[in-house]
Amino acid sequence: MRKILFLFFIACSFSTILSQNQKLNITSVSYFKIDADDFLGYDSFGYSYQIKNNVFSKTKGTEVFEYKNVSLGNITKVDLQNPLKILLHYDDFNTVLLLDNQLNKITEINFSQNTTPILVTAIGMSAQNQLWVYNTLNQQIGLFDYLKNEYKIISTPLTEIIKYYQTDFNTFYWIDKNNNWFSCDIFGKTSALGKVSDFDLIEIINPHQYIFSKGNFLYFTNTSSTNSVTASEIEILQKSFDKFCYKDQILSIFTAKEITNYKIVIP
Repeated sequence: MRKILFLFFIACSFSTILSQNQKLNITSVSYFKIDADDFLGYDSFGYSYQIKNNVFSKTKGTEVFEYKNVSLGNITKVDLQNPLKILLHYDDFNTVLLLDNQLNKITEINFSQNTTPILVTAIGMSAQNQLWVYNTLNQQIGLFDYLKNEYKIISTPLTEIIKYYQTDFNTFYWIDKNNNWFSCDIFGKTSALGKVSDFDLIEIINPHQYIFSKGNFLYFTNTSSTNSVTASEIEILQKSFDKFCYKDQILSIFTAKEITNYKIVIP
């Protein structure tokens, strides 16, 4: 019995060491100069999106589309999930714009004029002509139908401040100030997904995986294993960077003057 326990202890220790020292191999695939204040990522058509002097733009080769609205202040959030219907959030005026694929305005929503008081601090595209909305006034997540101008609360009040959030069409993810990770689906089902590592920047891949940076080091974390949580370092060439974006196995590293794209295979 003592021998079995000893072997079990050795196996567990080896697993922990492997998780700590494991590194994720990536390959540089492209590099280009950029003149932007913020790089936002790519869409499935190969366009890149960025903000410079509060002007939102999309580019590919010699093609350039731009949108600017000085009357609404600074752009505080961009949602690129649907490149045919792009969301811009202007926090200062509690307003959201939807743009088409040539960055023409489709619709403008001023939540301050809504019949139900809504102060938006988190927002994203959802399914079926709806927007994810976190309303600070009641501290609840809801869905706003921008065609019917209808607002539906789907969550109970959140008990802690949102430190980070991310949305897809079916899920609203958030991390609170204590680094606890949660999700809420379009039916209002809320799930606790665990605790994330302390981070400077983070991007959620799915309910079990995320990439985060801490002190200019990048890590991939997988929580899907029932036995352990694995955190693998991602080795990049840059000594420092401003931002990273992940989409379709491409990891983009944004510095003040350039973008480097790496091919990365997520386990």
